[in-house]
Amino acid sequence: MRPDMFKVRLLLLSLCSLLLVSCSEYSAVLKSNDYEFKYEAAKALYAEGHYRQASELFSMLLAPLKGTQYGEESLYMLAESNLKAKDYESAAMFFKKYYQVYPKGRYMEMARYNSGYSLYKQTSDVRLDQTSTMEAINEYQTFLDYCPNTSLKEQAQEIIYALQDKLVQKEYLAAKLYYDLGTYTINCIYGGNNYEACVVTAQNALKDYPYASANLREELSILVLRAKYLLAKHSIDEKRVERFRDTVDEYYAFQNDFPESQYMRDAEFIHNYAERVISKKGALLDDDDDIKAENKKEDLPSKTEKKRRNKQNENTSES
Repeated sequence: MRPDMFKVRLLLLSLCSLLLVSCSEYSAVLKSNDYEFKYEAAKALYAEGHYRQASELFSMLLAPLKGTQYGEESLYMLAESNLKAKDYESAAMFFKKYYQVYPKGRYMEMARYNSGYSLYKQTSDVRLDQTSTMEAINEYQTFLDYCPNTSLKEQAQEIIYALQDKLVQKEYLAAKLYYDLGTYTINCIYGGNNYEACVVTAQNALKDYPYASANLREELSILVLRAKYLLAKHSIDEKRVERFRDTVDEYYAFQNDFPESQYMRDAEFIHNYAERVISKKGALLDDDDDIKAENKKEDLPSKTEKKRRNKQNENTSES
């Protein structure tokens, strides 16, 4: 077919594609044995945004066009059509099939990227099972392994971090549940303590996901500090001082990592309380002392407030 005639045919197909989706002509295309014509019609439908109809045609072309000049593109366009139609499960399946059948194909890079993206779009709510999230992370990491110089590297890494944050949020919810259960012991069928379980779960999340967002790391870290404080407070006499010392150490770690934290006032109160209990060799403060200590701390300005006041005084002096 001459190039000019080919362009005319594509133009005609584009103009009639709107009619194809709503009249008998589309049915005629489905039944046609002219695979080249069907291929062109599928591309025209895709160009017009009729992705489900395009997908149906491309799927019919896989077997007859296999091994021809149109076979590779038909498989890739089938995956693309499903992606645009938001059928992410089918899209992921066909993108993966593409790069397996054509490991050095023209669309290998985009197929691997979009395979990860299709899995990413299927990830479930953070409160549900996160198997799909792990699959998406693995697919994107494989994409970066196969295409280390890709121009899509930054986008892929950003999505990986977002997916990892979902896993961290899942761990945070588990740790928070232990924290909220507190001294409730019926669920501790293997012994131990809910506050201990909270600490272990949160610390494992911090260790396993070092690139989690700063906000999530802060939330997990303050949860560890609070859980250690309450664990120490509810400890038997023999373990109380040791656990309050551990609480003090945790405070300094939190202060070092998040010096401007919104939770610093709470952290400082925990630190002061722990130091006072240690100085009393494990004797807990009574409720009145606890309240007085907290109120006294509330009267003190935070570090951020101190900096603001100092800067204000410097400006006043200069003027």
